[in-house]
Amino acid sequence: MADTAFHQPGKPGYILTMGEILVEIMATERGQSFREPGTLIGPYASGAPAIFIDQVAKVGSPCAMIGCVGDDDFGVLNVERLRVDGVNVSGISVIKTATTGSAFVTYREDGDRDFIYNIANSASGHLSVGNIRDDLLRQCSHFHVMGSSLFSFRIIEAMKKVIETVKGHGGTVSFDPNIRKEMLRIPEMREALDFILDYTDVFLPSGHEVMLLASASSERGAIEEILKRGVREIVIKRGKDGCSYYDGSAEHDLPALRVDEIDPTGAGDCFGGTYIACRAQGFAIERALTYACAAGARAVTQRGPMEGTATLAELDDFISHASEQSHG
Repeated sequence: MADTAFHQPGKPGYILTMGEILVEIMATERGQSFREPGTLIGPYASGAPAIFIDQVAKVGSPCAMIGCVGDDDFGVLNVERLRVDGVNVSGISVIKTATTGSAFVTYREDGDRDFIYNIANSASGHLSVGNIRDDLLRQCSHFHVMGSSLFSFRIIEAMKKVIETVKGHGGTVSFDPNIRKEMLRIPEMREALDFILDYTDVFLPSGHEVMLLASASSERGAIEEILKRGVREIVIKRGKDGCSYYDGSAEHDLPALRVDEIDPTGAGDCFGGTYIACRAQGFAIERALTYACAAGARAVTQRGPMEGTATLAELDDFISHASEQSHG
C-alpha cells in the first residue's frame, strides 16, 4: 500500500507548497540577547515552506511555490535563491505596499532558539485565495502543507482550497505540523490542523507533535489513531535520534548520522523535502528515509536555514564521509 502512496498516472507533476517567505538574521554567539546590542549575521533566505521546496528542487523534482514577498531586497534575495536552485517562482507575488517577512534568532546556551518574527504583518500576511495560480494547481501532483504557515484566516482558507483541488484530481498531500508555541494561541488552529490531517497522505511530525492531533495518551496509540484517519505514511522526525516510519503494515527506524551541530534551523524542512521528493521519484521507503536523514544531518552543519540544502550527489558524499568517520 505505502509504495503506491505517491504513484501518479502519466507524466509526474509539480510538488507544490505555499506559505511564508522571509529572511533570517541571527545572533553570532550562544547566550546572546536581543535586549542589548550584539553582532548579527544575515540576511539568509528562509521560511519553512521555502526551505522545504528549495530542498525538493535540489533533489531534482519539478516544484513550485505560492507565496508573497515585499518589493525590497529581502524579497529579491529569496526569490532569486529559489529560482537559481530550480524552483518555479511564478506563483510568488510581489506586494508593493508590504515588506518581506523576517525572523531574528538567538541561541541559548543549551542550543534552544528564540525567535522574533515579523510574518503576520509582512508581505506573507497578504497571502490569500487570490494568490493561488490555477495553472500551478493543474500541474500539481503533490501539495505540502507546513503548519507554521497557518497564521491567518486568509491563508487557512487558501490552504483548504488548494488541498481540496489537488486531492480532487488525484494528487497527494503531505503535512508537517511544525507547530510553534506562539501559534497555539490562535483558537482556530486546532480546527485547521484537523481539517488538513483528514486530507493528509504523508504525515511528517517531529517527535512530540505526533501526540498533538490525537486523543491517545501514548505515541503508539497516536500513530494507530492517525493511520485510522486515512493517513498512509507517518514519518516521525527524531532529530539526533534519527527517524521512524509507520504505514500500518511496515515499520522502519533509522539512526541519525553523527555530526557537529552548528545551526539546527531548517533541518526538519530539509528532511521533509528530501523524503517527499525521493518518494515522488519512486524511491523505496528505506532509501528515501536514508537520504532524508542525511539531509537533516547535513543541514545542521551549515549556518543559515537554507544553506544546508543539498543535491542527491552531495548527500551521497555526505553519507560516505559520515560512514568513514564512524568507522575511523
